[in-house]
Amino acid sequence: MKDRQFGVITFKSTHHAIKAESIFKNEDIEFRTIPTPREVTHSCGLAIKFDLKDTELAKRIVEENQLDIEGFFKVIKTSEENRAEKLN
Repeated sequence: MKDRQFGVITFKSTHHAIKAESIFKNEDIEFRTIPTPREVTHSCGLAIKFDLKDTELAKRIVEENQLDIEGFFKVIKTSEENRAEKLN
């Protein structure tokens, strides 16, 4: 398995995740709404997945729209393990 890394934004509720999805659709960023990876958290069931190169853009979108998030994470999936690191 090839190592994969991507960014994830987690939310405090599904309502906030759906609101964020509609805002991200109007921005110039590639993203997908996904089930929240187990490595990240067990709170809300939905998260936004994005390319790590777009981290600053994703943070700007969240800040400008005052989205209620739990956090930003980098998810790393390798053949040996899956893990997540909180981004600042």
